[in-house]
Amino acid sequence: MKQEFNAQNENEQVFIEKIVSTKRVAKVVKGGKNFSFSAIVVIGDKAGQVGVGKGKANEIVDAITKAKDKANQNLFRVPLVNGTIPHEILGRFGASRVLLKPARPGTGIIAGGTARAILEAVGIENILCKSLGSNTSANVVKAVVDGLKNLRTIGDVARLRGKSIAELTGREEE
Repeated sequence: MKQEFNAQNENEQVFIEKIVSTKRVAKVVKGGKNFSFSAIVVIGDKAGQVGVGKGKANEIVDAITKAKDKANQNLFRVPLVNGTIPHEILGRFGASRVLLKPARPGTGIIAGGTARAILEAVGIENILCKSLGSNTSANVVKAVVDGLKNLRTIGDVARLRGKSIAELTGREEE
């Protein structure tokens, strides 16, 4: 039983955590305003696995803890090709749209703060990212996640179509 505990701790230390945003929110009630805190947290292993969570509580620490737990539950895998994404994609959520474009080695992560946190946690080294439309941090995060979830490698597309990669690209396999 102790060995499982150690393995779990090693697994948890692999993930990096980034707080994307924290804010104080108010609910107006008959007696005045009730204040609470909202937090968005991203966790990732820098090897293609990432999760995003949102938490809300009366204390900031509790909100961050809830967000981390939700991010752990919402982990998903992102296909990476040579430190970037396999193809260009537009992620959408609400009025936010985020354009993600693969970049050449040495470019780095060119993205705004909200999108940058997610892309760094995934482990992407070279990417171009442009936020279009609304720049609300919660919506931008969800738009980036939508774009990353819809990425496919050429192997995935070939498998879905029931063809080989050579048939799909028109090149000979080496």
